[in-house]
Amino acid sequence: MDAKKKLIMESAKKSFSLFGYKGTTMDQIAKIAGVGKATIYTFFANKEELLHEIIQSLIAEMKAVAEKAIAEGATSFEKIHSALYGVLVFRKEHELLIQLAHEVQQFGSTVTIEAMASIETEVVQFIAEHIERAVHNGTMKNCEPKMTAFILFKLYVALVFDWEKQNEPLTDEKILKLLQVYFGNFLNQ
Repeated sequence: MDAKKKLIMESAKKSFSLFGYKGTTMDQIAKIAGVGKATIYTFFANKEELLHEIIQSLIAEMKAVAEKAIAEGATSFEKIHSALYGVLVFRKEHELLIQLAHEVQQFGSTVTIEAMASIETEVVQFIAEHIERAVHNGTMKNCEPKMTAFILFKLYVALVFDWEKQNEPLTDEKILKLLQVYFGNFLNQ
């Protein structure tokens, strides 16, 4: 990737993290990057395209986190658990993703909704592919992979983000044990 393009993307990430998508201007990004606004437009048509490219890079990072987690898991269920948990911790700790999730709730702008939806779609597809492989090799019961991935993703979001709004945060191990209790017979072959 071109060094200036990378600098612009990093500067935009910083600005989006601090001021949100809505509060960020191309002038701010140019100032943070130390380039002229025209330089940004040589790489990106507009702020929306810039955010889209940043989201694609974050999706790649999240997939790398999930791949690493899957490689370390034992059973198919443990691999899927590790991947989902790793992705959600990444999402929970990444300043830009926190800001975008907040902006979706606060303003509901189409651009930020689409950005967060694209992340969810990619994560669900990634997990669905692994469920499909597990079903195919007989380590997981036959199911609808995409639907199962979607349900698991939403359940993990609830356990990682929503539960701790009124309760002590759950550890990785506690979430795994809970899911084994509730879904172990279904997910393990």
